[in-house]
Amino acid sequence: MKKVLLAGMLGILIVFIACTNVRSLKNVPRVSKDYLKAKLGSPDLLLVDVRAKNDWEISNEKISGAVRMDPKTVDTWLETLPKDREIILYCA
Repeated sequence: MKKVLLAGMLGILIVFIACTNVRSLKNVPRVSKDYLKAKLGSPDLLLVDVRAKNDWEISNEKISGAVRMDPKTVDTWLETLPKDREIILYCA
């Protein structure tokens, strides 16, 4: 079940940022599902679900350990996200 959930979630865009302002999606590195699978559970990783609140609430597919952050407040994230962890954003 975990593999199916992970594969489904990772089939959608996965974006990696390092707490910097992103000017273009062309500049945002992407990670493979194998890379993410290897990092899951690591204390150095912060996995952020950026789906809209309603989409997140009605979904039965969530990656364990991920936190949801409201995409409408992205301009405030730099103040709250840790600077010493790898951050991966995903939307399913």
